[in-house]
Amino acid sequence: MSERFNAYRIMWMMVFFDLPTETKRDRRNAAGFRKRLIQDGFTMMQFSVYVRHCSSSENMEVHRKRVKKSLPPKGSVNILTVTDNQFGRMEIFYNTKPREKVEVPQQLELF
Repeated sequence: MSERFNAYRIMWMMVFFDLPTETKRDRRNAAGFRKRLIQDGFTMMQFSVYVRHCSSSENMEVHRKRVKKSLPPKGSVNILTVTDNQFGRMEIFYNTKPREKVEVPQQLELF
């Protein structure tokens, strides 16, 4: 039962973005946004697609606020959150061959 509960409690946050890179300032804003995502624990899943494991919906809200706070002035940014169960059903292919999924980070629980 607890395994089923965790599959719906644990969340994944995906950030998709399409940012302009025509000027030096645009490139600096895009690089700064990407850097802040990485500093916040996101990993690159594809170019312009970053993903982060969140241990709970409360933890996800913290990271959602951080992403919103660091939005660049121009461009499109999409945030998608899914449960661990939904994320686990994602199929990933590279050159028509199935690809391994993103590794789930180890969690440390203190009681």
